[in-house]
This record gives sequence, structure tokens and C-alpha cells, in this order.
Amino acid sequence: MSFDIAPFDGIRVLTFDVVGTLIDFETGILDCLRPVARVGDGELLESFARGEAIQQRLTPELPFTQMLAPIQQRMADELGFSSGDVGLRESIPRWPAFPDAPPALRSLGRRFRLVALTNADNWAQEQMAVTLGSPFDDAVTAEDVGVNKPDPQMFAYCLGRQSTHGYTRAECVHVAQSQYHDIRVSKRLGYRTCWIERRHGLPGFGATPRPHELTTPDHHFTSLEELAREAA
Repeated sequence: MSFDIAPFDGIRVLTFDVVGTLIDFETGILDCLRPVARVGDGELLESFARGEAIQQRLTPELPFTQMLAPIQQRMADELGFSSGDVGLRESIPRWPAFPDAPPALRSLGRRFRLVALTNADNWAQEQMAVTLGSPFDDAVTAEDVGVNKPDPQMFAYCLGRQSTHGYTRAECVHVAQSQYHDIRVSKRLGYRTCWIERRHGLPGFGATPRPHELTTPDHHFTSLEELAREAA
């Protein structure tokens, strides 16, 4: 259900968080680390979230996907497994898309300009775009900008790129699952926001760091399929 039942009239651009919104990175993490970690899925994902929150503070200039090795080492130290047996970063090409993502993006792409706005580096974004069926008209990565979301510079850089094609902030909606990385900051910057609550009905925040508080978005769905139907 949407908090804002008005149609998407006047919207021309949808910017997307990729990891966690379109790509099921929690399944990717679990598939990679289950064989060596030997702990419950919830514990494994929460350990990842703690490791990411620490790494974001230590190296905010690194793309998320380049933080995976130190995050994994921190998880190994915490949970007692050998980090040399597997590699999270190397597993990225095998991270699955959410089943609703490719068809929803194809549908949305017929009406909107689709832009990836991601904390991944360029290599990882290219891998994930292929997994999604190469749906994007443009992509902005943390490697391009030199910072990670929730740093406002990510949004400013992306808006600057879209403005060269004649698009304005008022014509953009930012779509994301992460309250921590995306929804709070984009709402504060004046963007129209759409929260895809991928963990609807599940406890906690999984592999995503916990936000200080929940931000009410302009639109709220539990799947990308719902967004595609609302925006059709």
C-alpha cells in the first residue's frame, strides 16, 4: 500500500538502490558463507550488518563492494570461521535478482528513465546489471563519487548527471529498501521517496545496519511488482 495514493504524474526518472532493493544480497551472503560459518541465518546476517556499520565509519570513501573483504574478516573473527575459504566479493556475479525485479524494471522502463544509484563499485554494478537484464539508462556508483550513501554527495552527483539531460529533482523518485542508506537522507534532501520493504513480516533489519528511526516515505510497497502496478 502507498502512503501517497496520487499517481506518478510528473515523474520522469526513477533512481534505484541496487543491492538489497533489486539484488537479493542477503541470499548471496548466505549462499556464500553458510558452508563455513555454521551459525543460524539470522545471526550471520546480523553479524554482516554490524561489520558493515563499522566499516562504513572506518572507510567511508570505499565502495560497499570493496568493503566486503574486511567485513568478511570481521565476521570471521566474531563467528569463528576461516575467512580465506570463500570470498563475498567474488560471489557477486552469483547474487540473485529478486524474482519481481527484472519484469518490474522492464515495465517501468517503458515509462521512466531508470538510473542505478548504488554503493557498489563499477565492476560490481556491471555484474548486477547483467543479472537484472541490463535495464538502466544510467548508473552512478560509489566509485564514481568517492563516497557511499547515506552521504548526500551521492544524490547531488546523480542529480547533476540527470540535469544534463533536462531532468529536475521534482521529476525524480528514489526507490530503495534501506532506511539506513537511502530513505532518510533522500527524503531530507527533498526527493520523493519509495520504500520497498523487502523484509516485510521478518524481524529486524537483516544484513542492513539498523537506522536510528524509521522515515515515512512518500510511497511504501513490499515488492517492486506493487510499484510497477501503481506507476503503470
